[in-house]
Amino acid sequence: MNFQSKLPNVGTTIFTVMSSLANEHQAINLSQGFPNFDCAPELKNLVNKYLQNGFNQYAPMAGANALLEKLAGKIEKLYGASINPKTEITITAGATQALFTAITAFIKSGDEVVLIEPAYDCYGPSIELCGGVVVPYEMKAPDFKIDWEELEKLITSKTRMLIFNTPHNPTGSILLEDDLKIIERIAEKHDLIVLSDEVYEHLIFDGEQHQSVLRFPKLFQRSLAVYSFGKTFHATGWKMGYCVAPEHLMREFRRVHQFNVFSVNSFVQQAIAAYLEDENTYLNLNSFYQEKRDFFLEKIKDSKFRPLKSSGTYFQLVDYSAISDEDEFEFAKKMTTEFGVAVIPVSAFYSKKVNQKIVRVCFAKTESLLAEAAEVFNRITLTP
Repeated sequence: MNFQSKLPNVGTTIFTVMSSLANEHQAINLSQGFPNFDCAPELKNLVNKYLQNGFNQYAPMAGANALLEKLAGKIEKLYGASINPKTEITITAGATQALFTAITAFIKSGDEVVLIEPAYDCYGPSIELCGGVVVPYEMKAPDFKIDWEELEKLITSKTRMLIFNTPHNPTGSILLEDDLKIIERIAEKHDLIVLSDEVYEHLIFDGEQHQSVLRFPKLFQRSLAVYSFGKTFHATGWKMGYCVAPEHLMREFRRVHQFNVFSVNSFVQQAIAAYLEDENTYLNLNSFYQEKRDFFLEKIKDSKFRPLKSSGTYFQLVDYSAISDEDEFEFAKKMTTEFGVAVIPVSAFYSKKVNQKIVRVCFAKTESLLAEAAEVFNRITLTP
């Protein structure tokens, strides 16, 4: 059959590749970003309750009213933003669908999108499918900070959108209040739409505060912010998320959303709305994951790996330059196939070839598994 691929340069994602290798070689899987522990029994009981109580038909396109209202209250309490639950929040089939929908709603052929790299791998292909052009800004190790003056130089008359992610996957870096104020200025000056991926909003460490676009009223008026219930409630397989945006942007978002998935499963929405009654279900996540981060770092402190600072997410970067000169993919492959721990090469998150000798570890695991993986890290010395 004669056809032309719309994504000719896209292959299987690095997450699938490394997880498949992990399964094939029975390696400890610290590559793909999902917990190896279950979500709360209370939440599963609520899901079963609403399933059995007949919430099995279409939910409203934008989401169940109970959940929309609960989220609006949560946002106001956390970020001081007054959000209209009927017109400014949409429940989505995971954060990836929200991101795809936001990009599809606003990016046309020839539009340029400034993308901060390393970047989660769904952004670029979504832009390309719309005929848009990815304009990458590269953050560098070890601190992965953004030079906003340099980033602004990338903006042209064709630039339509700026995409960023905080807390940041894969680096664990975070944007601070001053960063958001600069983004606000840049976006207003150049008339940009801002897409803010905030799926790790509750996984932020060392007493820092998450700086959401929702905290900044002028910035919010040109922003779409994306969130994930899967990341928050240890239920990534449910593919539940949501998008928050001012009404004039959400109207366009929903025009695409309704012909993409239309609505998200009813009973899980009802269950999450009830589960959110207890604020501790999400307010204690920072300490929960910080303990895991600190546990893992303590266990590998005498290894040849050099940890980089992780201020958020459930990912930890480690520098292996004292061990090997191999490029990141080859080293990650060797870690999986020869040493028995699967990790992700950070180079996979860049559009251009880089080799900073850094791999990403997911610490959303039980302490027993982290301790087992750390023993492997401690045994690895020089490799040819």
